[in-house]
Amino acid sequence: MSFENGPLSFRMFYVPRQLADSIHEQFAEYALGSIDNILDAEIHGWVGPRHLLDREISATTAWHSGYLHLTLCQVQRKIPASLLRAECRIEEMIRMQAEHRDYLNRETKREIKQQVIERLLPEMPPQLKGIDFCYDPKNKMLYASALSEKQLDAFLINFGSATGEKLIPVEPASAAWHENKLRAEEWTRLSFAAEQWADTAPGREFLMWLWFMSETQTGGAELPTAGKFSVMVEGPLLFDQEEQGETAIRKGEPLVSAETRAALLSGKKLKRAKLTLARSAEELWTCTLDADQFVIRGLKLPKTEAIDAAGRFQERMEMIDTFRQAFLGLYSTFATIRADTGKCKALNKEMRQWMNSRPARKLDE
Repeated sequence: MSFENGPLSFRMFYVPRQLADSIHEQFAEYALGSIDNILDAEIHGWVGPRHLLDREISATTAWHSGYLHLTLCQVQRKIPASLLRAECRIEEMIRMQAEHRDYLNRETKREIKQQVIERLLPEMPPQLKGIDFCYDPKNKMLYASALSEKQLDAFLINFGSATGEKLIPVEPASAAWHENKLRAEEWTRLSFAAEQWADTAPGREFLMWLWFMSETQTGGAELPTAGKFSVMVEGPLLFDQEEQGETAIRKGEPLVSAETRAALLSGKKLKRAKLTLARSAEELWTCTLDADQFVIRGLKLPKTEAIDAAGRFQERMEMIDTFRQAFLGLYSTFATIRADTGKCKALNKEMRQWMNSRPARKLDE
């Protein structure tokens, strides 16, 4: 992920309290240490945004156009699996030849493997990975490339150690509370198909609602803070329902395929899809949305006009904030409907009619 250029993949976080202007000094205390003597244990440390060994963390290197931009560096030595297998096999063959045996038992193979690891590991170069983040103090929002659960845990732990603050990931439940003071866990079970498949899945229902709205409300949505946006949902599509499992539809025209219609009518909800938010013909934000945890993948921003790097970075951060306002504004509208029993019942009826009337083409047509 790069905040300076190209598509971005990230999670959003609410920052409960304003971070101090001197917060970079606390990150500097937890800067990445020496990596010369590490072995298999993974170590973490904070670095500047210029490269993964940028241990100089200061006001000059950490703050850019009013945004705090740093990286959590993760370092570990690893032996490539193919090399480890080959080296182990060589040692096993030597052992069998020396002992005039046709095979080795499991315990002996484990011993050989451990010996190979101890011999090879110090020779392996350290592998570096980074989790970038950018903090927007004006809106008390933070964006980080911690996509997997393992990355998320590492990021939250290390951020908390450096700052003493506990970030709140922007997910369907936390967003419903933060934006509307609504408790998503108290919402009634819902199915846009037969009631036997009813459950509560706010993120998936939101993505389904965006799809429904994009095809039935051509005028788009007027958002108080971000303006008027139109919405488009496209394939590939990933559906899920706990009792039936996942259905991925990629080929042909996923939105109007017979497989999509079958997935909808069997009670499956949309878990992942390509999402486009448009404020004008020139202002398009396109990404893939993982609905369960609001993970944004491959977000493409509108083109910037600035020529210099600092201006381009600031424009991109402003565009990310516009996307955030539009996305959460839409979710806020949905959450208000979802929490109202009468409105939710009416929406459920409308969406069932929409689903039943959808065209359905087979992939080979």
